[in-house]
Amino acid sequence: MPPFTVLHVCMGNICRSPMAERLLAHAIRQRARHDDVIYSHSAGTGGWHVGDGMNPPAARQVCARGGDDSGFAARRLRSEHIDSADLVLTATCEQQDYVVALRPDAAGRTFVLGEFGRLLAAVDPAALPPTGADADTVYARATAIVEAADVARAGAPPLPGDDLDDPWGRGDKAFKRVADEIEDTVRPFAALLLPAGQ
Repeated sequence: MPPFTVLHVCMGNICRSPMAERLLAHAIRQRARHDDVIYSHSAGTGGWHVGDGMNPPAARQVCARGGDDSGFAARRLRSEHIDSADLVLTATCEQQDYVVALRPDAAGRTFVLGEFGRLLAAVDPAALPPTGADADTVYARATAIVEAADVARAGAPPLPGDDLDDPWGRGDKAFKRVADEIEDTVRPFAALLLPAGQ
């Protein structure tokens, strides 16, 4: 079974989605014995920056928080990225709509990042499959978390506050705030997926 795959989506794939990609990977690495239990990657709805590295202030935020910005190259979102993702986290509601328009069957596993973080509070850990550090156990538990979040959503649209602001061109302070908001989702997700000691 492949690792549980999380796809992060923003506009240009140089600021928000790469920060989310690398900060989730870092949060998982802090809890898992192996860093291959989750595959975290990203893409942008536009192709303006294909092949570019992470925007420097985004890279600074990732590195300051213990993550790794090396080897990143922006890419444009393709349908097959969505097809292979077990969870799609978008920066905004507009990008969520874009993903679901491309792949309507992905609606139940596509969330605005802030929306997913908000819905995690409604997931009952006791109702999830057992915890464990191997890829199959992580996959089963992560899939159950996504399904529970979708049930908790109950078809309601995201809230305006679920969107991540676009920090591009706005300096380190804006990037720090957005990175904080990203961590407000990826850290609780990692903690629910892999409780301490896994």
